[in-house]
Amino acid sequence: MKDIIKTHPCFSREAHHKFGRIHLPVAPACNIQCSYCIRKYDCANESRPGITSKVMTPSEALDRVRVLLERNDNISVIGIAGPGDPLANDATFETLNMIHREFPDITLCISTNGLLLPDRLDELIKAGVRSITITINAVMPEVAEKIYSWAYYKGKRYIGRDAAELIVKNQARGLRNVIDAGLIVKVNTVYIPGINDAEIPLIAWLSGQRGVDIMNIIPLIPQAELSHLQRPSTEMIKRMREDCEEHITQMTHCRQCRADAFGILGEDKDMELEVLNAMIGEDYCDNVN
Repeated sequence: MKDIIKTHPCFSREAHHKFGRIHLPVAPACNIQCSYCIRKYDCANESRPGITSKVMTPSEALDRVRVLLERNDNISVIGIAGPGDPLANDATFETLNMIHREFPDITLCISTNGLLLPDRLDELIKAGVRSITITINAVMPEVAEKIYSWAYYKGKRYIGRDAAELIVKNQARGLRNVIDAGLIVKVNTVYIPGINDAEIPLIAWLSGQRGVDIMNIIPLIPQAELSHLQRPSTEMIKRMREDCEEHITQMTHCRQCRADAFGILGEDKDMELEVLNAMIGEDYCDNVN
């Protein structure tokens, strides 16, 4: 399982120059409201997590995979990272199963907030998922309460400290479960100045102790309820990564990808996305197969 790190652009500095990935935007619903998140889908000329030109159906997603793999762009990973949380959308599992049946050798990956990870990990494994990213921004409920507005879990809406405690508990349990299952794991942490500065080294230490493969510290994009905060500077990010490096390998090549990104990390494919969407809408894949 660990061998796939060598060809996974998000887990390896060397691989990100050589191998590409496809993000499939099939998961619009989210079960957590992060205080820095605006769920805005229809956006072709902005790059940040959660952005996509359109939400796709599982069949459209499979068509996109067929088209892009036919182009031979050295794609090694197919992932689902939004625009909501993949585990809160049944379309995620339908899509993964379809792709795994047709392309069993491709690495499947998801990015999740972890709330449903203890409940749906078995489904992910059966669908062929071998790598996973969990966004963990806090380990103490009093800090998490400043980052998450609410959580929706098993038919109930949680707010305030109740939501924070639930999120922290399920993320910790989910992280242990995926490590025990042998998946390769990345922890993403959004650096929110003035809120989780002291938490990040603790997250790094805990992640390293539990066997996480790599950590990605991401600068806050000030928006929504946290629009009044300042984005951490490049120097602040650099110092935080250096502080955390002793505990766990740090990712330094992240591009905060869109939910519909494809190709090599850092490549600008916005215009191609629009063309691909049009082609798939015209049953292009039926013509090339």
